[in-house]
Amino acid sequence: METRARNEDEVRELVREGYAELARREPDSGGGGGCCCSSSAASSRANRVDLIERIGYSPEELRDVPEEAMLGLSCGNPGAIAALQPGEVVLDLGAGAGFDCFVIGPRVGAQGRAIGVDMTPDMLTRSRRNLAKYRERTGLDNVEFRLGEIEHLPIPDASVDVVISNCVINLSPDKPQVWSEIARVLRPGGRVAISDIALLRPLPEGVRHMMEALVGCVAGAVEVGEVERMARAAGLEQIELRPKPEYVATLREMSDPLYRRIAAELPEGTTAADYLTSLDIRARKAPVA
Repeated sequence: METRARNEDEVRELVREGYAELARREPDSGGGGGCCCSSSAASSRANRVDLIERIGYSPEELRDVPEEAMLGLSCGNPGAIAALQPGEVVLDLGAGAGFDCFVIGPRVGAQGRAIGVDMTPDMLTRSRRNLAKYRERTGLDNVEFRLGEIEHLPIPDASVDVVISNCVINLSPDKPQVWSEIARVLRPGGRVAISDIALLRPLPEGVRHMMEALVGCVAGAVEVGEVERMARAAGLEQIELRPKPEYVATLREMSDPLYRRIAAELPEGTTAADYLTSLDIRARKAPVA
């Protein structure tokens, strides 16, 4: 048990350090890749916006998002599958620089709330710095960011309507605990809308042990069936899982450096799309009987 706890702490610290380095970069400064869901975060703003739009965000959704929040860390658009309503309280797990909170803020409106949680102080500094521009553009003061781990959310029981997350849960060394926390903070009848990286089949050992892959949402990913099992064990129901192979195809078309390295480790005749997928996850907490 002690060894497992130490390993989990090591993974968490590795992820924290990778994202802290990314958060400290100036926009469009470039430099290394592979410390997020794709190394697009290290590319130009034009490439990041291209990726964001290809995976499902509309220009209208991006209109009021501060440019400094667009880090290219997404593998889907959880807000698009959340069926958000004005006045709802939405929690974003692993909010990073605030991108998805700024996308959904206008959708929940002045009576709603978007709360982003992130464990990296440097990311929290960056997301809070982006708040002023969001408020100026939208006239809304309905977004906030809190420091915390997604395994131990700084959120009261049964206090949010919707939990979203974008390419983050696969980074956690204790995913069952994350799903338990999701169920805890949801109100009865509350909803889950998550985009994540999942496996279609086990990764070769060479890929699993690549440090870049670990921090890049790949080595920590689990198979699609395991995602459903963990969500159900946490007490969620009406679970819907939709693989989206177009995400990996987009990264291949954009010649993403991290995915090129992964491809080099795969058995001959296979591609990353044979192993990896973006996964849209929808679920619900049972309403009060």
